[in-house]
Amino acid sequence: MITIAAIFTTLTMSSARPQNGTISGRVSFDGTPAKPHPIDMSMEPSCAKQYAKPVAAETVVTGPENALENVVVYVSVGAPDEPPPAQPAVLTQKGCRYAPHVLAFQVNQDFEVVNEDQTSHNIHPLPSNNREWNKSQPPGAPPIEDKYARPEFIPVKCNIHPWMKGTLAVMKNSHYAITTGDGEFNLPNLPPGNYTITAWHESYGEQTQQVTITGSEAKTVNFVFKAKPY
Repeated sequence: MITIAAIFTTLTMSSARPQNGTISGRVSFDGTPAKPHPIDMSMEPSCAKQYAKPVAAETVVTGPENALENVVVYVSVGAPDEPPPAQPAVLTQKGCRYAPHVLAFQVNQDFEVVNEDQTSHNIHPLPSNNREWNKSQPPGAPPIEDKYARPEFIPVKCNIHPWMKGTLAVMKNSHYAITTGDGEFNLPNLPPGNYTITAWHESYGEQTQQVTITGSEAKTVNFVFKAKPY
């Protein structure tokens, strides 16, 4: 009877324990964004020949129904810091562009830069709260490895090819997402609590909203950025 009572108590406590919730939504824009500028790669023929037609800068990338791409949506307040995953984050230089354009990873997570082009690059991240460096990487060179000790959004550029620009989003924990062509995001596995959700875009700035999770519920949060005409 004691054993049965103990099992019943355990089951009761497990069923009463709050489950984790999810915050999801969509990021869009209002207005008319500036027309993307085509990139002139004529100074680097080995990259230019990889494209059937000139590609545009990725500062503002839009999708159907005013969706906004490359927005980092993350828990900025309310979630504890987490140890980084073992797998490194990888920024690839391909066709004289950064892929992905926005790369998110955690504080102290290994970070690698790979050169898949037939030309040299000079990678130059421009942090405000971490160590700045710039390194040359010729074709066939091994990956450049580094990590960052503090969270921030870090612009990165190539000192050889001026059109190569991207962002490194260094996060405190794993509760983040980057919007793709549909503008949607999903932040799962959030314990009950009060959270500040921040949406960051490299050109349109950032917005925040407060969300409370009380159990295994799904909350919806949408962000709308005002487009800049120029």
